[in-house]
Amino acid sequence: MFRPLPIFIGMRYTRAKRRKSFISFISMTSMIGLALGVLAMIVVLSVMNGFQREMSSRILGMVPHAVIAGTTPVDDWKPLADAALKNPEVTAAVPFTDMEGMLSYKGSMQPIQISGVDPALEHEVSIVTQHITRGSLEDLKPGEFGVVLGDITARRFRLSIGDKLTLIVPEVSSAPGGITPRLQRLTVVGIFKVGAELDGSMGLINIADAAQMQRWQPNQVQGVRLALKDLYKAPQVSTAIASGLGDGYRADDWTHTQGSLFSAMKMEKTMIGLLLLMIVAVAAFNIIATLIMVVNDKGADIAILRTIGATPRQIMAIFVVQGTVIGIVGTLIGGILGIIAALNVSSLVGWIERVSGQHIFSSDVYFISNLPSELQAGDVLLICSAGFILSFLATIYPAWRAAQIQPAHALRYE
Repeated sequence: MFRPLPIFIGMRYTRAKRRKSFISFISMTSMIGLALGVLAMIVVLSVMNGFQREMSSRILGMVPHAVIAGTTPVDDWKPLADAALKNPEVTAAVPFTDMEGMLSYKGSMQPIQISGVDPALEHEVSIVTQHITRGSLEDLKPGEFGVVLGDITARRFRLSIGDKLTLIVPEVSSAPGGITPRLQRLTVVGIFKVGAELDGSMGLINIADAAQMQRWQPNQVQGVRLALKDLYKAPQVSTAIASGLGDGYRADDWTHTQGSLFSAMKMEKTMIGLLLLMIVAVAAFNIIATLIMVVNDKGADIAILRTIGATPRQIMAIFVVQGTVIGIVGTLIGGILGIIAALNVSSLVGWIERVSGQHIFSSDVYFISNLPSELQAGDVLLICSAGFILSFLATIYPAWRAAQIQPAHALRYE
C-alpha cells in the first residue's frame, strides 16, 4: 500500500530500535507522562463533576427552584398555583411560608430558617421526604407546632424525637427598640439528613402553624414554591410568571440563594482543570527533548535523504509524524485508562476502605460518604484534544531544526 515518504519514515523511526537506548527511554517516559497527565485530568474532572452533581441534587432538591410570593399574605394560594402551572416549564406548585429566627435549647442557640410546608404536598417540590431518618413529615399536624430539623442541628443540640425547644422570631412592634422577640415552643417530630449544609440551617413546620406564628389567618400563606423541568431556566420562568400576575407579586429563584455556591464550584473546576493541563503540557513538551536527541542521532540519515532528493518540508514532516505518533499513543492510552478509572473510582475507593479499615469519606465529617464520579464526554474530548494539540506543537521546533541540517556538514565526520 502506498504511503507518503514522511509518514513511512516517521513511523519507521518510531518503531525502530535506536542505537542509543537512552533516547528510547526518554521517548517512552514522554509517552507515559502524557498518558498519566491525561488520566489525571479525566479522573479529577469526573470526580468534580460528581461532587457538583451530588451538591446540586441535594441542595437544589431541598431549596425551591423558584418562588412566587405576594407582597402581602396570599389568602388563596390555589389560583396562584394554577397560574404558575400554565407555564410548560413548571411541574409543581405548592404553598409555603418562610421565616427566620433562632433556636434555643438548654442555653444553646443557633440561627435557623423555618419553612412552613404542607406535608401532603411537599414531596412534589422537595426531596426531604426521601431523607427523613427519624420520624415523619406527616407528623407535622396543624396546631401541634411540631418541627422537622436537620441532622446537624439535632446532633448539635443532642435532640431526639419528642424533645421540646424554643423558636425565637423577631416581630416589628411599636416598642422603643422597634423589634420585640416572639417565642414559640416547638416539639421535634422528625429529623432529616440530605448530606449538605442545609442539615444545619433549615427546619420545617406545618404551614398552618407558620401562619399562626405570623399572626395571619389560618389559610394565608406567603406564596407558592415551584418545581421546574429545567432549573437553569428558573430566573426567566419565575420573572415571566410574576409579570403575568401583575402588581403585588414578586419572583425569586435558587440563583439568588445558592448561585454563589455553584459559581464557586464551576470556577474551582476551571482552575483545577487549567492546573492539571500544565501537567499535560510538561509531558507533551518532553517530546521536544526526545525529538532533538533523535535529530542529532539521525543526522547522517537526514543528510542522505536530502542528498537523494528529499525536500526540507519532507524532512520536517518526518519528525512531525514521529512526535505526533508519540503524542497520539500517549493521549489515547491516558484517555482509555482515564475513562476506566473514572467509571470505577467509587468502587476503587470503597475497596481501599474495606481493605484498610479506614473511612476516607466519613459521613460524620463530610457531607458525603463515598467518592462520586460523573464522566462527561465533553471533558474527555476536550482533554484528549488538548493532548493532541500540545503534542503537535511540541514537534514543530525539533522538526524545523532537522529541516535546517545541511548534507555536507552532517556527513563531514561520517
